[in-house]
Order: sequence, then structure tokens, then C-alpha cells
Amino acid sequence: MTELTEAPFGTSFARPRIGFARPALHVWALTLAVVWLVPLFLLVITPMKTTPEYQGASQWALPHHPLEIFHNLKAAWTTAGLGPGFVVSLSYGLVGAALAILCGSLGAYAITRLPVRLGFLWFILVFSGTIFPFQMYLIPLFKMYTDTGLYDTWLGMALFYTAIAIPFCLFVLRGFFATIPGEVQDAARLDGAGDFRIYWRIFLPLARGPIAVLFLFQFTWIWNDLLFGLVLSTSDGIRPIMPSLLGMQGIYASTGPPILLAGALIGSLPTLLRFLFLGRYLLRGLTLTAGKV
Repeated sequence: MTELTEAPFGTSFARPRIGFARPALHVWALTLAVVWLVPLFLLVITPMKTTPEYQGASQWALPHHPLEIFHNLKAAWTTAGLGPGFVVSLSYGLVGAALAILCGSLGAYAITRLPVRLGFLWFILVFSGTIFPFQMYLIPLFKMYTDTGLYDTWLGMALFYTAIAIPFCLFVLRGFFATIPGEVQDAARLDGAGDFRIYWRIFLPLARGPIAVLFLFQFTWIWNDLLFGLVLSTSDGIRPIMPSLLGMQGIYASTGPPILLAGALIGSLPTLLRFLFLGRYLLRGLTLTAGKV
């Protein structure tokens, strides 16, 4: 759809009419919101019901006693080690993501700003760990953990989650640090700043956006991990929350769907809260990362 517009000196040109695109964009955004909110609606209202109420009515029916959610959340928290799994997953996510970003940023700064021999080769060597499927690491990792005493320990799980997140952090921050003008580093050196001070006082503050994105992504990946949590841990207080949620399915018949979905609600709350409260940092960081990596 176009219309002719009279330009100066009698020249006519076709100007596209883009008004129709805005309603279509609104409809598409509304459709995506409904698709995302419908499962969330079921996840919220189902824990508000008792098991007989859930089984005797439609799953879309509103709960008669919404405060039942507190009873179901308490039952889920104390069933199958969900409470200890929540706490330990929180520690894995915070420690693993923070240490991975620290190690990745140090490596990125060394590769891009220090006279490191074969710096790009070191980068490729570290990043190549993400090329292969994670299932390839299971058997050698399990054997190494059992031989060294790291199996089913908090330290072993934290070390693994830190190491597995480093390559992507290195990849993103290397691309960002490479775009910072060299004059910034030269000016800092003239003021007497050493390499670590330049990294800590200049490069890290400039990378707040990408660091926020990396923290969100890595924390979410660690929180949602099921495979390695099942293989490398067995006991409550060490096993993350996702394997604990899987264990709740074994007692599904005795607890009922409301308690099971109350556990799923507990497991999804940290991710939802992070994106709700840190969404603006995520969008800002994605913009910076997309333009500079």
C-alpha cells in the first residue's frame, strides 16, 4: 500500500504507508502474551486447590479456597528434599555465575589487552568446550569425581557449574573488551595505573550491561540443570532443585497434582523474579552485546 507524495520541484515519489503494521504488531504481541500467560495461570491456580477439588472439577475452574496454596507449598517444600534443593541451587547459581564471569572477564582482558602469546589460540581452546554435546562429559566427569572425592559434595557441584559457564562468559566479554578504544588503557597507564587496576576500575564498570546478561543467563542455566545434578549428586542438601522436582513425580499418586505443581511454582519463582526485576538490564545488555560481540 503506497501513496504518491508531491516532492519539491514537482517530483512525485511513493511513500510507504506503514500505519497498518502497528495494529498487526500489537496483535502479535498480545498473542505471545496469552500463550505465555495461560500456562502460568494454570501453574498459579492449581496449587490453590486441594486434591479432591482438582480431581472433581475442570482444571480451569477457580479455586474455592485460595489460601490452600500455603499448605501445598509447605508440603512441597518438605517433600523429596525440595527445600534443601532450593537453597543449594540458589548457592550454585550465585557462586557459579559470579565466579564464571570473574574468570571469563580476566581471560578476556588478558587475551585482548595483554601481550599474551597465542592469545587467540587460548581463546579457541577454552571456547571449544562448548562445541561438543554435554553428554560426552558425563562418564569421564563421573569417574574423575568419584576418584577425587568430589562426588556428591557442594564443592564438586560448584566447581562444575563454574567451569561449564566460563567459555560463554569468555566469548561475550572478549568481544566487548575488544571494542574499548586503546586510548583509554593508554591514558590510564600514563596516570600510573597497573594492568589489574585498569581491568578492575575501567573495563569491568564499562561491561556492566554484558555482565548483567551473562549473570541472568548463567544463573538460569545452572538453576534449570537436571542432567548433571542427577549424575553428580545423590543426597539432600547437595542435589539441586530440578532433580528434587523429578523425585516428586515418584510420589505423585500420594501427594496429588496441586502439591506437585506447588513444587514447580517454587522452582520457577527465582527465574520469574529475576526477569521481572532485572529485565531492563537484560534488554540493555543484549543491545550492547549484539552490537559489539
